[in-house]
Amino acid sequence: MTATESRAGERKPAQIVDMSWDPITRIIGNLGIYTKIDFANREVVECHSTSSLFRGYSVFMKGKDPRDAGFITSRICGICGDNHTTCSNYAQQMAYGVKPPPLAEHITNLGEAAEYMFDHTIFQDNLVFVDFCEAMVKATNPTVLARAENTPAPRGDTHGYRTIADIMRAFNPFEGEVYKQALKISRITREMFCLMEGRHVHPSTLYPGGVGTMPQPSVFTDYLSRLMRIIDFIKQAVAMNDDIFDFFYQALPGYEEVGKRRILLGCWGAWQNPDIVDYRYETMNQWGKAMYVTPGIIVDGKLVTNNLIDINLGLRILLGSSYYDDWNTQQPFVTHDPLGNPIDIRHPWNQTTVPTPQKRDFNGNYSWVMSPRWYHPDTGDHLALDTGGGPLARLWSTALSGLVNTPYIKATGHSVRITLPKGETLPETTLEWTIPQWSNTIERDRARPYFIAYAAAMALQFLEEAMTMVQAGDTKVFENFDVPDEAIGCGFHEAVRGVLSHHLVIKDKKIANYHPYPPTPWNASPRDTYGTPGPYEDAVQGQPIFEENGPDDFKGVDIMRTVRSFDPCLPCGVHMYIGNGKTLTTHHTPTYGANHG
Repeated sequence: MTATESRAGERKPAQIVDMSWDPITRIIGNLGIYTKIDFANREVVECHSTSSLFRGYSVFMKGKDPRDAGFITSRICGICGDNHTTCSNYAQQMAYGVKPPPLAEHITNLGEAAEYMFDHTIFQDNLVFVDFCEAMVKATNPTVLARAENTPAPRGDTHGYRTIADIMRAFNPFEGEVYKQALKISRITREMFCLMEGRHVHPSTLYPGGVGTMPQPSVFTDYLSRLMRIIDFIKQAVAMNDDIFDFFYQALPGYEEVGKRRILLGCWGAWQNPDIVDYRYETMNQWGKAMYVTPGIIVDGKLVTNNLIDINLGLRILLGSSYYDDWNTQQPFVTHDPLGNPIDIRHPWNQTTVPTPQKRDFNGNYSWVMSPRWYHPDTGDHLALDTGGGPLARLWSTALSGLVNTPYIKATGHSVRITLPKGETLPETTLEWTIPQWSNTIERDRARPYFIAYAAAMALQFLEEAMTMVQAGDTKVFENFDVPDEAIGCGFHEAVRGVLSHHLVIKDKKIANYHPYPPTPWNASPRDTYGTPGPYEDAVQGQPIFEENGPDDFKGVDIMRTVRSFDPCLPCGVHMYIGNGKTLTTHHTPTYGANHG
């Protein structure tokens, strides 16, 4: 008998229950997760991810003045609108042939660094950790909490908590010390953001060609003083997260399978290097590799490419199970890129959005989200890349490329080393994020506080370079430009929760086509034309259930941890859709390894 047959023989007669969470709120288009759970064998057997809201930005952008694109697209999201403005400006700068002055790049980079620190902190500490806090673990896994009470916290000398349960209590909503402290940190990081970009979250001082921020010395010192106030909090957050996540692996053997999927990660890079970037498409490979987060596509743990031109050429938008008519018979907007490479009709430059509202059908069409994929030229596969919630893909891609080497950040080929200076109480500290074995729920969540540290470290470098320029009298922050009659542009950036690209076509000085692709369509996409599930679906489907509750009082915490690990635009609430769930079937068949007839 093989091990597989042995496991099959251990299976119990299936008890499949239909359970759904809709909406998981504050999502770009109202996310719903629909599952079938086998409670007898403690696993999710099927998952569909659906979005119930049509946005339509790509429809009403047509005919607009392209210079307005950054202001309009920032309204796509009430959480990371500045990431859209920044990315839109990158695409416009390519189309207009303009390069902002170096100081403007530092100011933009500082604003984006503050946004990463703000958003990741409030999401991790005030939303993700509600799923790992004492109150939730008590309600879903009381035996795990009992063990946590008697497990010393290995990094207590850094964060100050004696046991794992003490850390869990610190994250209890509205009462826990860390929960409350994170809210205060979010105010400080928002202030840092506003110093650079004027307004949170829709910037008032970012434009194509530069910024409107007045580069006075006090702007940078005000930012620095706030950054130094949160440095120790960041060091403690990394230590607390590592303690909790290591404990979960120990307390629940097999927990690495929760949210685990094939390693298919995408990162489009973040923070331009002003010494290298010129926004020309022809040199995009060079300035892409000079970004302070290295772009990359990772398949089964190996780096397939870190060339932004290759990344752009491989983008494909598949309709799959979404509510749209196809555009594949229409004339393309762009047939070749500026280097002469052919552009596919399914590339965002050529996409036309034709919405066709219809009844939801999980055997047919069931979502307003299309299915972005990356076409692998060597295998012919359309890859359902995920962002790992943002930080996992960013750190993994940067580590593998080994290109980033700054005073505070070093990519080693297998890890990323982050050095933070002495704070108010803790000494200078070097943190090391090492490439993990899995792309799963815990590793997506673990990467987040490390990337907060990464953003803080890069902000120190941007501050030093900006202040040196201002002291030398180099205070230019804007470059004039003309809007051409015809042009194309693409911007690549990292929104907080992952890959972000904007694709622009200009004709007669107006927008002829405009398609932004934020991380949520990549992660929340439904099954595509080839039947491949999207990343949420893939990560949840087949995962084991460790929650101790049965169908009648099931919270779905393992499923929610998985969906939230992708950071789906701040899912701050969750509502059960069908009461306690509807029992669909209770049966046993040879498929489920029944031992009797």
